[in-house]
Parts: sequence; structure tokens; C-alpha cells
Amino acid sequence: MNRILIIGSPGSGKSTFSQVVGDILSLPVIHLDRYYWKPNWVSTPKEEWEQFLMDIAGQDQWIIDGNYNGTLDLRLRYADTVIFLDMPRLLCIYRILKRRIQYHGKTRPDLNEACPERLDGSFFRWVWNYNKHTRQQVLQRLEQLDPNKRVFVLKSRREVSAFIDQLTYDREKRN
Repeated sequence: MNRILIIGSPGSGKSTFSQVVGDILSLPVIHLDRYYWKPNWVSTPKEEWEQFLMDIAGQDQWIIDGNYNGTLDLRLRYADTVIFLDMPRLLCIYRILKRRIQYHGKTRPDLNEACPERLDGSFFRWVWNYNKHTRQQVLQRLEQLDPNKRVFVLKSRREVSAFIDQLTYDREKRN
């Protein structure tokens, strides 16, 4: 595993999971939100964003976490491993509410420093409707991937913990 793509609903735990996996495997972690959002929540222009992703995806080793469905196919093409955190809706809602409180007036570690935590109605609705509108599209894309790519769909905190434990065990066994 050298190019790992981690996707899932907001609040599914992508950023935390990416950091843990990056530490275990000694791979650089790229949180897409940190690069997409410029100060004061201004989005990166499309051409600049696509060029950034091409440059990153072409590197030999990485963990990229984030959604951005418009560029998902590009990242899927380069990834050798895809991990979909397919967490329950209520867990994701709980986590986005919790981080809104935890980082009130501050910036999360996975965001650009000039983007203080926020939560508005449209974002809340997107997370609420993720399983209904986006999840099935993601699963269909994963089913169409080259069979040589490793795909993991983790559906609970227990499965995430087991995955991390297995990675740690495999890493220790090799060393």
C-alpha cells in the first residue's frame, strides 16, 4: 500500500483515520480540505485544483483523504488502495456536531488555518443525506475498479479498529 485513498461522509473519521494509517505506514497524509479551501472558505478554482491533484496523485507514496466527487475518478485511477469509511448516518452527524463545538472559533488541524470551523444548514443536510444520495454512487465506482486495486469498506468503529490493529500487526511482523 503506497497510494491510499480514504473517502466517506463528512464525520466518518477520514482525517483521524488517515493520520493513524499514515503514522503506521510512514506515508505522507494529504487532507484535501486543507488545500481546497483558501482563507475565509474561498474555494480553489477548478483548473488550479485539478492541477494540484494531478501533481499529488502522481507522487509515489501518499494517503489522500477527502471527498470531492468531481475529482474522485482521478484519485481512484492513481490509488492502489481505497478505503471507504461507510459509517452510520447518526455517527457522522454526532461527529460533525461535536467538532463544531470542539473547534468553535478555531481551525481544525486538517483545514487551512484561516478557515474556522463552521456548520451551516446545507452542510448538515448534505451529511444527513449522504447515505441516500452519494453512498450508492461511491459503491458503484468502487465495484468498477480494476480488480488489482485493494478496496476496503469499513462500516463501523469496530471494523476501523480491527483494520488499524491488522496494519500495526503486519508492520511489526515485517520489522
